Formats: sequence, structure tokens, C-alpha cells
Amino acid sequence: MLAALHDRDGRGRFGGRARLGIPGNADDWASAARQLTEGLVKGSERRGALPESIVAFLCQDPKDGESAREVMERLRPLAQLLRTACGALDVPVIEALCISDGRFWSYCCPSAQCCPSDGTPMGLPGTSVLAAAATYAGLQIRGSLREFRARLIPWETAAALEQESALNAVSMALIPRILDDESRAVVATETLDLAHRVMRRFADSTSAAGVPGVSGAPGLSGVPAVSGAASVSGALSADLRDDELLCHDEAATLILGLQDRTTRDRAAEWMEGDEAGPALRLWRALARRCVGPYGEHAAAPLTLAGWVAWSSGDELEAREALAMALGADPGYLFARLLHQACNEGLDPESIRRCLRKERVDRAGAEMIASSASSASSASSASSASPVDAGGASGAASTPSTRVASRRRRKPRSTGSAESRPGSRPSGTAGTRRPRSTADGSPAPEAPTRAGDGTGGGTRSRRGTGRHGTKQGET
Repeated sequence: MLAALHDRDGRGRFGGRARLGIPGNADDWASAARQLTEGLVKGSERRGALPESIVAFLCQDPKDGESAREVMERLRPLAQLLRTACGALDVPVIEALCISDGRFWSYCCPSAQCCPSDGTPMGLPGTSVLAAAATYAGLQIRGSLREFRARLIPWETAAALEQESALNAVSMALIPRILDDESRAVVATETLDLAHRVMRRFADSTSAAGVPGVSGAPGLSGVPAVSGAASVSGALSADLRDDELLCHDEAATLILGLQDRTTRDRAAEWMEGDEAGPALRLWRALARRCVGPYGEHAAAPLTLAGWVAWSSGDELEAREALAMALGADPGYLFARLLHQACNEGLDPESIRRCLRKERVDRAGAEMIASSASSASSASSASSASPVDAGGASGAASTPSTRVASRRRRKPRSTGSAESRPGSRPSGTAGTRRPRSTADGSPAPEAPTRAGDGTGGGTRSRRGTGRHGTKQGET
């Protein structure tokens, strides 16, 4: 974490702060240091107050078999990268501290008397003047960062192997569909529908258990509102209950479906009201399921968890979740933007307005498309011909169409009829031609209509044909 220091009228004060999870790969430390420093300094500059100096804190617990001093030595190159990045922006780092296992070391103080090699013990939790003042003011103790991270880190139990197998199986079927342009939208719809069902399941389980949630309010949305040590056990029991309600296959489908960024952005719309609490619980649960080689996939649910927490007023969990998202994937742009905005103290309402508008516009577009589809279907039904409505086949109407075409074609004048050898008299020009059957052969002649002015003899002579004139020709 970096904390900006300002000098106003000879009195120092803290300014903005920026926090980022320490990447597990040391090769990413340079880009992380540059990103964190630029976010703090440029954010302070936009607010009109460039910091005079910066204090850096490197906080990490020892790994298995590692001592706190070894942690300090391992993170020393990162401290130097932070000091160099700040110096490049003309803001000096006056102190860089490493905090691990209840002790702290200074990277800037060379005196062994002031900063012993074994570190300086920190005060016991809750014994400082600040802790006493917070307790007197009625502020709740939310727990340590380690306890926050425990709600978001992947499983390391025997169930992790089952979840990994489910992720392997689902990815074989789902990834090709996400990469296909035609089925991508279908996968998005299926993913969001499944997320809705799981969120409803979470909400129903909380109501059935009689546990009051705090959906849409600051704090841990959808989790019992307790304080102190009880908050840890309450959060643990709530997380275990959610884990039992989420099947391995469902978790795998949601994790992989959220890798599509359009789907993830639509899921980010569940950030307020009754949707915020169950959504935050779902994103936490999915982050815990990104086990084994799927650790990088946790960037999506962790970013969504950080966004919902920030939107609900819980900046502490938001920063931790977003920092963990960048730790899983340092290049995850959505997490970087939200992390920078949260560190700069921006109001999340501006982002909420954009997401609300996107949701309304999409609903309107879907309604218009549905109305157009209904109108098109109605128009197609009304434009059907009587023959089609009566059940006649399309082949039956084809001959009559050909007959009508022949009737309109090439009318002959009286003069041309007289000049042709063997042609009929002009008085027979209005004689009707024989109809055709469905197979195209001439049909038997129909009785002569009244007023035609022709007799049966004329039709008999037509039927026999004449030299130079084909049967049925006018």
C-alpha cells in the first residue's frame, strides 16, 4: 500500500492511498509498482494536490516454513521498485516498511538500534488509542485482511480436486461454444439464467434460516451483521452454507461463462437493491472455486465481488477483492479501472448510472425486437392466399398461374388472324382455351358460357386441330 503525505501550513497530513495485492510472480512486480504509483500520484494531482512524499507498506504473511525476516528479504526488490517508480514522478518515498507476522522492518533506516534485524514487534490488536476510540464510538471491528482473503482464496481441501475435475469437463464442452459467434449469445443467456437461479437459492436459504441480511447496505451484504470475533465465525458459517448450495458443475459453468466479458458486464448490473447481497455471495463462492490451474479465472468473480462491495459502500472488502483480482491477472482491465477509481475516492454512482442505462436500453431493444417479430408473424399469416388457407398444395396452384400467364401473353389482331392460312374467322377470337390439370395435360372442355357467341361445333373443330395451327393455340 502507498499512502500520500501532504504538507499544509507546516503540518503534515495523510492524503490518498492506493493498495494492490503483491503479485505471486516477481516478474510482475515492476509493472505493479508502476501502476500503483501512477494511480496514486496522478489521482492526487487531478484532485489538485500533488503529494510531497509517500510512505510504502509491504504486508505479507509468511508461507509454510518461511520466517517473517525471510519475507522481508524476499520483498526487498519490490520495495526498491516502488521507490524508483515514485522517484520517476518526482515524489520521494520517505519510508518503506515491511509488515509480517506481527513485526515490522524499515527498508530505509540503516540503524540497527532504531530498526533491529529481527524487526520491531507491533502492538497487540485492539490496544492502541485509535482502537479504543473506535470502540467508544461504536465502530465495528471487521477483522483482519487475512480473514477477508480467506473468504475469497481458492479451496485447498479435498473438494478442490472434485471442483477441478468439474472445471475440466465443463471447459471441454463450453469453451468451443463461447468461441463460436453463433452460440456465444446462447451461452451468455444460459450463464446469466443459471446465476439468477443460484442467487435466488442463496436468498431463499437465508430467509429459511431466519438470518437477517443487509442487502444493499454498507458491510457484508447478505451475511449476518455481527461484530468482533463473532463476525469471523458468522462469515465462515455463511460461506459454508453457500458452498453447500452450489454444485461443482454449476460453479464450473458460471466460472467459465463469466470469462466472456460481455456476460461479465451484464452480471455487473446486479449491484444494488435486493440483487446486491446474493450476487456478492455468489461471486465470493465462485472465487473460492477457481482451484488449481484455474486460478487466473478468478479475476472475473473477484472483480465482480469488489465492484458489488464498493457499490454497497464497503471499500475495505472492495479494495481487497480488486487487489486479489489483479494478483490473479495483472492485465485484467476491468479490475484495474475499478481499483484505480476506488483508490482515488470516486463515487461509484457514476458507474451505476451507466450500468442502469445499459440495462434499460437492452430491455427496450429486446421489447422492440419482440414486437417486430410478432408483427412479422401476423403479417405473414394475413398475407396467405385463400388456396393456401384452404389447405391446397403449392403444386395445385401452379398450372392456373401458367394459364393466366398465357392469357395475358401476345394478343393477336383480327388482321393477323385472317392473313394466316387456315386460321379461324375473327368472330371466334374470344373463344376460351382449354384448362389444364395439375399435371399440365389438357383438361376436358367445360360447357360454353352464355354470351360467348360460339357453338359446340367451334370447340369440336378446335379439338381436332388444323393445318398450321396447334391444338390449344389462339
